[in-house]
Amino acid sequence: RKSKITASRKLLLKSLMLAKAKEEWDQEIVDKQSEKERYLAERITPLRTSGLSLSQLQDLCRELHEKVEIVDEERYDIEAKCNHNTREIKDLKIKVLDLRGKFKRPPLRRVRVSADAMLRALLGSKHKVSMDLRANLKSVKKEDTEKERPVEVGDWRKNVEAMSGMEGRKKMFDAAKSPTGQ
Repeated sequence: RKSKITASRKLLLKSLMLAKAKEEWDQEIVDKQSEKERYLAERITPLRTSGLSLSQLQDLCRELHEKVEIVDEERYDIEAKCNHNTREIKDLKIKVLDLRGKFKRPPLRRVRVSADAMLRALLGSKHKVSMDLRANLKSVKKEDTEKERPVEVGDWRKNVEAMSGMEGRKKMFDAAKSPTGQ
């Protein structure tokens, strides 16, 4: 037995679910932001440049440049791996689609088989009768469309003069009715 839920009840439930999802999404954003701030506070110490000499500032700049280069190399490596994985996923999706497309089941046709023929097929080599499942199918004869009437080749001006006016239309009508063309 199915429980019937009214449209207004469905709408109310849907709006409640959307409100709950929005709340959780907002909370997730706040959590991510606080996690990011905590991580950055852990990893990065504030720079103290006051009271340093020129040579100490230059050393600090060199040290920062080295750290930036290391981070940039890591970023590049991760980006290359990500691109490689994306290409691999795309190729696998294409393979899956190809495999799905190749194994479509064809529509099956009914073939009527008599009881005797079925028994002969089941009993196998005891009976020396070859069973042809296509024997009971209707045979379709192709009409000979290649047999065309011979076309007379003549002076086209005479043909135009002969077919002009009502007499010509009558000749064309008569030619269409008779199979020989006259």
